[in-house]
Amino acid sequence: MISHLNGKITCAIIKPDAVKKGYTGDILYRITNAGFHIRALKMMELSKKSAKKFYSEHEKSSFFDSLIEFISSGPIVSVLLEKENAVKDFRILIGNTNPIYAAEGTIRKLYASSLEKNAIHGSDSNKNAFKECQFYFSNIEIFLK
Repeated sequence: MISHLNGKITCAIIKPDAVKKGYTGDILYRITNAGFHIRALKMMELSKKSAKKFYSEHEKSSFFDSLIEFISSGPIVSVLLEKENAVKDFRILIGNTNPIYAAEGTIRKLYASSLEKNAIHGSDSNKNAFKECQFYFSNIEIFLK
């Protein structure tokens, strides 16, 4: 891991449900308004093969097949974000995975429709943030100069 990036980057993925409903601009506005800097952004569709690779840590989970079907069901927007304490601050901004329990004003409270269709992904650790950013953006150092 590149030590100077530790704690300063995170990966966000605006999921197919939020993209389809036209929430991408509003979500990006909330992210930048919270002090995050967008260093790279890409709209794409994940193949099932790529989705399985990205979510491989959940392969044994009961929700894995459903997750793969959902995340590969339409366009996503992957975003490399930079900010001090990026992972922690972003997890607060997006809210609980289940929008029913998400705090008022969080992205999931505002834009998610269910536990599965929860609008956005955010890295859960500094280690995963680096790995996830590299998954979507090869040679991430060029975006962070």
